[in-house]
Order: sequence, then structure tokens, then C-alpha cells
Amino acid sequence: MDVSVVGATGDIGRQICTQLIAGGLLTHTSRLQLVGRADGSSAATVHGLRADLIDAFDERTPLLDVALAPQDVVADVVVLAAGRTAPAEVGANTDRTALAEGNRAVFEQYADALAAHGSGREVVIVVSNPVELGVAVLAERLGRHRVIGMGAWLDSLRFQREIALSLGVRRHRVEGYVGGQHGEKAVPLWSTVRIAGLSRSERAAAVARLRQERTLGTFFDEVADARRQLETASADHVGEAFTLVDSFPPDVRTVTRSFMTHTSGAKTATGTAAATVDLVETLLDGRQIVVAGQVALSQEVLGDDGEPLPGRVLGVPVILGPDGWTRVILDPLPDDEARALAESGRAIDRMLDALDIPDTRVAARRVAARRDGGAGRERSAPTGEGRAGDPPARYDVEVEVTDASDPGVVATLTGVFADRGVVVDAVATNPRGSVGISFRASERLARSLVRTLERLAMARKVVAHRAES
Repeated sequence: MDVSVVGATGDIGRQICTQLIAGGLLTHTSRLQLVGRADGSSAATVHGLRADLIDAFDERTPLLDVALAPQDVVADVVVLAAGRTAPAEVGANTDRTALAEGNRAVFEQYADALAAHGSGREVVIVVSNPVELGVAVLAERLGRHRVIGMGAWLDSLRFQREIALSLGVRRHRVEGYVGGQHGEKAVPLWSTVRIAGLSRSERAAAVARLRQERTLGTFFDEVADARRQLETASADHVGEAFTLVDSFPPDVRTVTRSFMTHTSGAKTATGTAAATVDLVETLLDGRQIVVAGQVALSQEVLGDDGEPLPGRVLGVPVILGPDGWTRVILDPLPDDEARALAESGRAIDRMLDALDIPDTRVAARRVAARRDGGAGRERSAPTGEGRAGDPPARYDVEVEVTDASDPGVVATLTGVFADRGVVVDAVATNPRGSVGISFRASERLARSLVRTLERLAMARKVVAHRAES
């Protein structure tokens, strides 16, 4: 399978590319597409990044492709890590809404390109901030189940780590999710916390000890106060500010430690990339697991009154699999968590409303009404719920290779198709030193396959044409 990293030359994009290859997530016939901008400095840097990755990981490097235009993005998984980031310095404005206007154009550019030229099956992981804006824009064009923001998963991993630190156990023993907005309005969902090896009563006692009779009723105020303390401490010594973080409760540390990491100048690229690679790995290997992510909601999260909670894009636990996310996994919440999640959702809705972002829940309700009024038949697809793509056609491709008689050549060439779920109709080795392959695919997929073949070291020349029907 193939992965595209949009913004590959940025701090986070480089880390994502490095961790994908170093972790062995991509086979030698998979393609990692490094996406830059033709009108920016990355137009040159992306070629250097490709060479640097080959230098570092030659024995395990997948096919590395360079793209400089949104319409050239072709992959099963698209990681969107382009755009501006908050300043990495103490005292700087880290309000993610300040990024919205600048990054909105980036989100719309790639959303439109994928909607027009994509396969209709790619899954997009939004890393760029504000992640909720990115999810809203792409979900409206591509369909909400094919778009997930990684912010809530990163926050959840941080939450699990802080709980593990307080209990003196390893993070893998702790389960627990963070919902809501990625940032100051993140909501630690204490009711989702599970600790391997502890009974229900033992877990309840451990959580009560960690929370110290606090509720989320004052959580956002606690975070704001902690940030003010950290800014004051940082003015004297950043090391002292990190020591101060350790004195906070684990849920407050979840938000404030990453704030200090970013504003110290170190940024959070490594942790962000690791959380993103977690999601990519899930999409690539066929598992279905529960993760937290920012998703565009319909009516999946309801309040006590039966009405959807505020937040048309919200971080919640979902089941994620190869085709995207399928459903929200969230039991009825305690009152303090429900209220905090609603407050976080209102903040997200205010940002989206200020930018005139369409509310996909309205479209979903209209579709449901049409379906209910039409004897269970849905008369039209929801806005942005995906496109069928161009129909498959037969293609013939001839690959001029270094040694057509080598038995490994045919296996490698056909492996390119097998890895992408394309059945090869015919293979022929020609005396002039080339291999002919016939297959059926959509035009977009055919172009991706040809591009992959061209990147093979054994391929001298690749010529493809659409066969006459």
C-alpha cells in the first residue's frame, strides 16, 4: 500500500517519513510519496529529503516518489501535515484558532484535489492545526468516515503516560482517552480509564487517588492557571518550568507538558509523528482498533436530553480500520465529562461558524429524513460521502528492464500490482529485454502503478497505454 505525506519537509513531516521507514511499515514495493509545494522552498528540499532517506535506510527504503502539486497526490493513506504551526517560543500566542485562516487554504486545496482526482477510497489523517478545521473541510468533500484527526490520539497517549507515571507502571498497561478539542479545550475522559492487572474496585480507588476529589468542572480554569504559572517560571529558567509541570495533577500535565515542550523550542514533532504513525500502521495492516480521533459527527454523541452534543467535529474514541473510522465507542458520560465535552464542542463550533464552514450534520439529517420518507431507501448520497471514481479500463504496460530473464524480475513487477489489490491479466517476457503486463484499473490507479514501476531500480523505461475496448 502507498502513503503520501503532505508537508514532508516540515519538522513533523520529516519525522513521519523517517519513522515509517525505520519502523518497517512499508514494503520495498510500497510507495512513500513526499509532497512539497512547487512555489515554495520545499520544491527543492523534498528532492534532498528523498536522497537523505535513501542514504539512511537503503536496505529497507520503499519506493520514494516526489509530488509538487495537490492533484498529483496518490495514495491509500494521505497524511496532511502541511501549513503553519504555532510559534515555538515562550510567551508566544499558541491559540490554534489563529492558524485557521492561513491553514484553511491548505485544507481546501488538498480536499478539492482529492475529491476531483482521488480514488474515492483514500483515508486522510489530519495532523495540521487547527485539526478540527482540517477534518471539517476534508470530511465535507470526501466523506466523514474517510477523515480522522490525530490530535485526540496524541492527547490520549499523553494522558495514558501521565497516569502511568503517577502509578509507577508502563504506559502500555493504561487505557484512557482524551476527547474534545486538540489544545486547551482537550477533555480527559476519566471514565474511559482502564489499568491492566487491576480489578474494577482497585482501578476505581487508583483513579480516585489520582483525581484528588477534583472534577472537570474547574479543569479548563486549572489549565489556564497552570499555563500562566509556566510562562512566569519560563521567564527565569525553562528547566524550572518543567519541574513545575511535574507538580500538577496528571490530567493537567497532559495538556501543559506538551505546551512547555513546544514553547521551549524543542517542539513536539517526534511525539506527534509517533502518534500519526500509529494510525497509519492501523490503516495499513488491516486491524480494527479503538483509537481517539477528531471526526465529523452526525448524531453519534448525545446529551441527557437526547440531542447531539455541541461540536460537529469532536475528538472521541472510534473504531479505526483500513477503510477509515466506522463508529463512535463512547458510553454515557458522567455529568462533569459531558459538560466539559459540550463546552469544548461549543468552542469548536464557534471557530467553524466564524469561518462559514458548512455543518455536515445538517446534510446528514436531511439525508436521514429523505431515507425515512422513502421506505428505507436513500434517494441521494450525503454531501461529501465519497465518489465512485472513474470506471476501470484495461491497460497494457511495457517495462524495459536490466535483465528480463531473471526470474525475480517478474515477481517484483507483479508484486507492485498485488500489493495494491490489482489483478494482473497477463504477463509476457519479450526477447528485446522488456516485460509486458496487462491489467484493469481506474485511470487514477493506473497512473499510480506506472509511477511506482518507474521508481524500480530495475526499470529503465516504462511505457503504458489504455487498450481499446
